[in-house]
Amino acid sequence: MKTTLNILSLSIGLMSGLLAQDRQKPMEPARNIVMFVVDDQGRDAGCYGNPVIQTPNLDALAKDGTRFDYAFCTTASCSASRSVILTGLHNHTNGQYGHQHSYHRFQTRDTVVSLPVWLSKAGYRTARIGKYHVAPEEIYAFDQHITGNQGGSRNPVSMAETCRNWIENDKETPFFLYFCTSDPHRGGGYAENLPYRPNLFGNNQNYDGVEEVTYNPDDVIVPPYLPDSPECRAELAQYYQSVSRIDQGLGRLVKILKDANQYENTLILYLSDNGIAFPGAKTTLYEPGMRLPLIVRSPDQAQRGLATDAMVSWTDLTPTLLAFAGMEPESLKTSAQNGRRVDYPFHGRSFLSTLDQEHPVGWDAVFASHTFHEITMYYPMRVIRTRQYKYLLNLAHQLPYPFASDLYASPTWQAAVRNGDEALYGKRRIGNYIQRPRHELYNMEADSDEINNLAENPEFARTLEGLQDRLKAFQEETGDPWVVKYRYE
Repeated sequence: MKTTLNILSLSIGLMSGLLAQDRQKPMEPARNIVMFVVDDQGRDAGCYGNPVIQTPNLDALAKDGTRFDYAFCTTASCSASRSVILTGLHNHTNGQYGHQHSYHRFQTRDTVVSLPVWLSKAGYRTARIGKYHVAPEEIYAFDQHITGNQGGSRNPVSMAETCRNWIENDKETPFFLYFCTSDPHRGGGYAENLPYRPNLFGNNQNYDGVEEVTYNPDDVIVPPYLPDSPECRAELAQYYQSVSRIDQGLGRLVKILKDANQYENTLILYLSDNGIAFPGAKTTLYEPGMRLPLIVRSPDQAQRGLATDAMVSWTDLTPTLLAFAGMEPESLKTSAQNGRRVDYPFHGRSFLSTLDQEHPVGWDAVFASHTFHEITMYYPMRVIRTRQYKYLLNLAHQLPYPFASDLYASPTWQAAVRNGDEALYGKRRIGNYIQRPRHELYNMEADSDEINNLAENPEFARTLEGLQDRLKAFQEETGDPWVVKYRYE
């Protein structure tokens, strides 16, 4: 009996010692996620080769992470693109074809489970700050909506400071912070004291904590898809200023993460929802509308300061973040609808493996699907973009190309159209921009500005047919309702 008691006492003592050791072991750091999404920024940053615009904090993040040189949104419209970012599904599947505003009334289907909901299931605490622009809220449910900063979503420095307490208060539970600015979206009225009255891109008020960086219109870089006019230069200078304000907000947020000892264990992504808010970019699926900045900094990277040519799209974002959180995207294929289980696969896949590779194998094509911007802007386009070619299918090619109201009213466009349809807007004739053919095929290696349409060239007939077959298969596999046009036209 005495021997039994001694053994029992020894066992209890060993168990107590092991428990004490467990308590003394340092906890594994929480694997956090910050997704920093800006509104209407093109590839305008120092790390993307622009020597004029000042983005030191984004450049520093790129040096500590990976710069994606071939990252694409799938639809060049704010609300629609954000639904793709947060679901991993193209709009023609998730149902948010365009703007969420009450008078447009586009919203995501109730069969969809969004990124914040998945991460909540994985034990993450989730919060959002700034621009939201998706619906319904029960589909895109976050634990907390952080508000109250000065300057609203135009002041990313104040936004970052407002997130400080939420970041610092719980260091044991992993977090997902969805940080969305309204810069550099057009807005804030017009500059009455300038000869061309550029839209101010939010540069019409003071922002606490921001040191405004202003630019001389003579110094800006005019990209080839825009006209080199005084009006365009004045607007680009305003746009640059807005981007530099974003950069300061990014820098402040990174500092807060470092102050909280959370930077090293946090996955940080910087991206834009769609291209710059000028005709020729935003609302189009030409390169300036869909080829965008993406900087990713992961705690798991073996190499830093790398540039990768992996072709990724915003459908890949949700699977990537879920994989980082330890969830297997392939196993998450069902959602609930009225008590039923509905199967759907993500349209994208995790690109975590590409962060350490300059030329990863198997990342050589992306697809895009755009249908609406505003409710009056019906112009469905479907795209396949490979390493060498880009094929655009304009499903409503009989219609003139519709304009977003702010783009149409911009001084840049209005100055250009005064010269008539035969005039050039950048390198493209204005008449060709407004009235487009059903099929557009471009050799991106020889014609990166997408001017020489090869769709009617018999030398490229086999290339066109192959891309058309791949695009149709994509539409069928992803449940695109517009696939009926193949049968009825």
